[in-house]
Amino acid sequence: MDTETTKTNITPAAPVAAAPAKTFSSKNVSFSKPKQGFGGDRAKNPRRGGHGRPERIKPEFDQKILNIRRVTRVTKGGKRLNFSVHMVVGNKKGSVGVGTGKANDTSLAIDKAYRNAKKNIMQLNLTKTMSIPHDVSAKYCSGRVILIPAKGRGVSAGSALKSVIELAGIKDVTAKIISPSKNKLNMARAAIIALSAFDKKKNPTVVVEAKKETKEEVKK
Repeated sequence: MDTETTKTNITPAAPVAAAPAKTFSSKNVSFSKPKQGFGGDRAKNPRRGGHGRPERIKPEFDQKILNIRRVTRVTKGGKRLNFSVHMVVGNKKGSVGVGTGKANDTSLAIDKAYRNAKKNIMQLNLTKTMSIPHDVSAKYCSGRVILIPAKGRGVSAGSALKSVIELAGIKDVTAKIISPSKNKLNMARAAIIALSAFDKKKNPTVVVEAKKETKEEVKK
């Protein structure tokens, strides 16, 4: 049989018209004003919980670490490593104390030193200008210090003495270290012993004497 080939005429499809682009007008869209504060709603409504972050409570006393050192103790089973922390604590309003702490972890040692310093805090009787009434000196182990009031000169001190004086809130004082020792703990202890002459519990009449002196100076 003869096979007949049929030719089909294929007509090209008509091009599809592109959809017109949608245009938005500012009349149909409403914009909301962003809330005040950084992060908009995130600051007030975080991802989880739905409540804002609690405010950090400022501690009652400021603290400053004088020294952190590693202490090893040799035992039958081997060496044991501990951390020793020396710290000064004060509220810059006449209260100051020194403490030490020792533990296997630095954070625990710092916590122990802070609690120990709070136990040894003393309140000082200072003058109206937040200075000491008179010269004082003290000695602790190999540390010897002298504190001298210096009107209008600010705080002139170094080493651990400056930390104790600043956290106590004392102003216009010159402090000197007489001994060649560089042990910060001994210096801080010596400063505390010197300032104990103005302790409210031991000498409650120091402030009255200082006020009388200032009035006499004004009359002159």
